Amino acid sequence: MDHALSLQHFVAGRWVPGDGPVARSVDPADPAQIVAEYRTAGPELLDEAVRAAVAAQPGWDRQGTIARGLVLRRAAELLAQRAESVAALMTREQGKTLAESRGEVAASVETLHYHAGRARSADGVLYPSGNPDEVVRTVRRPLGVVGVITPWNFPVQIPAWKLAPALLWGNSVVWKPASDTVALAVAFAEILIEAGVPDGVLNLLLAPGSLGAELVERPELSGVTFTGSVPVGRAIQAAVVPRGAKVQLELGGHSAAIVLPDADPAQAAAALVTASMSGTGQKCTAARRIIAVGDAYDRLVAELSARVKGLVVGSGTTPGVEIGPLVSARAAEEVEGAIQQAVDEGATVLARADCPQGGAFVAPTLLAGTPELTISQEEVFGPVATVLRAADLDEAIRLANGTRFGLTAAVFTDDERAVRQCLRDLDAGIVKVNAPNTGSEVHAPFGGLKDSSFPAPREQNGESAAEFFTWTKTAYLRTSAPGNNRDPARGHRARPGGTGRCPLHPAQLRAVVPPAGRSGTLGSVPHPVGVRRQRSRRGGVPDRCGRHSAALHGVFHGTAGKRAH
Repeated sequence: MDHALSLQHFVAGRWVPGDGPVARSVDPADPAQIVAEYRTAGPELLDEAVRAAVAAQPGWDRQGTIARGLVLRRAAELLAQRAESVAALMTREQGKTLAESRGEVAASVETLHYHAGRARSADGVLYPSGNPDEVVRTVRRPLGVVGVITPWNFPVQIPAWKLAPALLWGNSVVWKPASDTVALAVAFAEILIEAGVPDGVLNLLLAPGSLGAELVERPELSGVTFTGSVPVGRAIQAAVVPRGAKVQLELGGHSAAIVLPDADPAQAAAALVTASMSGTGQKCTAARRIIAVGDAYDRLVAELSARVKGLVVGSGTTPGVEIGPLVSARAAEEVEGAIQQAVDEGATVLARADCPQGGAFVAPTLLAGTPELTISQEEVFGPVATVLRAADLDEAIRLANGTRFGLTAAVFTDDERAVRQCLRDLDAGIVKVNAPNTGSEVHAPFGGLKDSSFPAPREQNGESAAEFFTWTKTAYLRTSAPGNNRDPARGHRARPGGTGRCPLHPAQLRAVVPPAGRSGTLGSVPHPVGVRRQRSRRGGVPDRCGRHSAALHGVFHGTAGKRAH
């Protein structure tokens, strides 16, 4: 028997005990085994965490993105070093198979590395100005204090999605993870702290959902990012949006997969069993509805049924097990209830796998049903999928779009015209072709439509993350230097018969800047064709407008040679 962990909260740079009731997380394969115990956080600890985040954020912002990126890189290295122990804890506390846990840890390492690398990317845009003495650029600024509320189904990867870009862009964080996976939250927080996140910048509170509701009400929060259920997400939206703070919501899913007659039924079935049953079906991207078009139905059902019946269910630590338990006994009861309701409403059980007794296990189940069933409309967070019939692709798309969700969709076909139609008409933020609905790339935007998301910047992708975790300031940067024969209206030397403009103002710097790869203040800017470059004896920008070179060097690189943020 593994020893139960004793957990504390991390607030203002210190590990501190909670002031609320005792709570615990358990092994879902054997609920008698306690994984971790702790006293929950209450309002007083929440107050302290918010105050600490407010106080620490300005100093974290001043460190700059490159320094913050190095912290994330170190965190990635530490997580990679502890991959096996974190994966083992994940299987013990959340229930994933050990292979799935290792895959999540590897993806989390990749996520940290990706956002660490974003630290050296451009963080603003240059715009032309109608004033020849100006440069217009945008500057990204952190939101300030961000509330982060994460779920239990991806207890390290989703926090990495949210925390890495939030920290990279100079925000401080108050993080409330799901109560079922608190030990994993502490393990991940320890890595970030050891990597160098300063005191007060990261605050971790272990508490029930009621404290999350108090957290999002705090006026000090400039943003809230949440992944979880639709009702909770909409409540957060109602609390956050009216006060002008930002909100990012990734909510439920009821994803559909369309299989056309020309698809290989064995290939489609293998992908769809993965999409619906892996992770014990506890994914918002899981294929809940499988829509077989025309003659594809019978062959697809035969392949799906054989694969579902052959799934091996058991403890995630047992070699050869493919499907672990659900996260809790409560979750298992909900899924079993939804399956029974579907049967009562007229669904037919096509296949069920063998399942152990005890623990939070649910047998993977394949149903045949109709679009009107409750299970065809409402998300069931477990290893169950329903097969529907469609006469043609148009009907299949109508069925796929026939719920209030719109996260992912998949289509299996080699018909290019059908693929184009699906890409155009499916109401889904992510569309897969001849691949499982599940899975995503860290550099690609992740998010959905309708009740699956809030219309805010997506997650994962660096540009999307920057859009959410920052606000944009527009700067008008005017050069100014003393000189002789200045035109009072323009501030430059007047030329006989001319406009009074200096021929080398920023709008005309292309005429004098060396090409990419050669020395010069703005050497990456290309020359227009037919314009002769002018250089001084010392190289670089000519003496006659050297004041522009010096001023712009300060604009783009800071007065001490550092990049201006």
